[in-house]
Amino acid sequence: MSTWTNWAGNVSADPTAVGHPATTDEVVAFVLAHPQVKAVGAGHSFTPIAAPEGALLHLDRMNLVLSADTTTGLVRVQAGISLHDLNRSLAALGLALPNLGDVDPQSVAGATSTGTHGTGARLFGIARAVAALQLVTADGAVLEIDGDHELFDAARVGLGALGIVTEVTLQCVPAFLLHAREEPMALSDVLTGLDDLVDGNDHFEFYFFPHTDKALTKRNNRVPEGTPPAPLPRWRHLLDDELLSNTVYERVQRIAARRPRLVPRINELSGSLLGAREYTDASHEVFISPRRVRFRESEFALPRAAAGEAIAEMRRWYDRSGEHVSFPVEVRFTAADDIWLSTGYERDNVYLAVHQFHRTDPTRYFAAMQDIFVAHGGRPHWGKMHTLGADHFRTVYPRFDDFVAVRDRLDPARKFTNAYLRQVLGG
Repeated sequence: MSTWTNWAGNVSADPTAVGHPATTDEVVAFVLAHPQVKAVGAGHSFTPIAAPEGALLHLDRMNLVLSADTTTGLVRVQAGISLHDLNRSLAALGLALPNLGDVDPQSVAGATSTGTHGTGARLFGIARAVAALQLVTADGAVLEIDGDHELFDAARVGLGALGIVTEVTLQCVPAFLLHAREEPMALSDVLTGLDDLVDGNDHFEFYFFPHTDKALTKRNNRVPEGTPPAPLPRWRHLLDDELLSNTVYERVQRIAARRPRLVPRINELSGSLLGAREYTDASHEVFISPRRVRFRESEFALPRAAAGEAIAEMRRWYDRSGEHVSFPVEVRFTAADDIWLSTGYERDNVYLAVHQFHRTDPTRYFAAMQDIFVAHGGRPHWGKMHTLGADHFRTVYPRFDDFVAVRDRLDPARKFTNAYLRQVLGG
């Protein structure tokens, strides 16, 4: 049996069996045939949330759009369809998801089950668009869960702990264009005007470069109906997004890994390399960027009001630690939602995402950042690296014990568990 490895290359497992079902009935048969099962989509999580201890069920053949109502915006899909393919299918229907992150290889099931999100002070993570889902439970039952179902708020971000999500109904919106304005700013200026930047744009995010005062800001705003698209010229896309942000950046990171003392100067250069640009394009073309440089990532949601102090503490740590951090920090924002294990549950958040090149050990850096974030009530992204357990999550998620009770009811024998779920949910 072949070894399974995630996208980042930091998690691997040797499943006892591998299945590639194409229908819900085939999923049921696979679940009933094996004592332990884990489903996997694109393997884009940095945590071992999908690592199997028994059989592995790939969702790659469950990739169809099953139905679409362009009047209501309700679209039913198989759960293994990638966001990349879904975005293009929706565009052909004149529809779109209301918000997205900045990459799109994830499956719909993986993105929603781990609480994947984009940015926007009045907007939410992707799971908030789930109007209904189909769940295969440990005993082979097929549950249809919609907004009136008692399990709805638990199942939308289910961590793969309640069963296998096989179909999802998404509440989409009419397709829309975004005007993108990207420009470098001094980090000190970004922090001084942060509330105006976040509240004054539909989608605002920024990256800042450790050991410098440099930041790159992104403001994406919906345009009036009838506005013509004005996409980036192909040469500019190839220069900025392919050559500089991927090919050259990969080589820069290799140099930084070999000669870490150069990192502050490298970051000064990296923060100056990409100039200002503006363009208008379909929402998914603006949200999504190619990411081919391999890295490790840890991301925490903090109360939005903690953004300034948390970033100040991060910068003080960079100054005193002697650690050389070559990747920028990504900062995003979302509104509160009502999903039990969503990082946005009942609070507006700032998201702070730290990264390290895959050839650099992130352990010390991520541990220090985790300490800072936890002190501010941080909730880690379920698919990004952390070392926290059930005791912490019980303090930051008011409905944590309710979720665990649902898990106990649906999977009492722990058919769908693994080491990661034991860590974050308890035995």
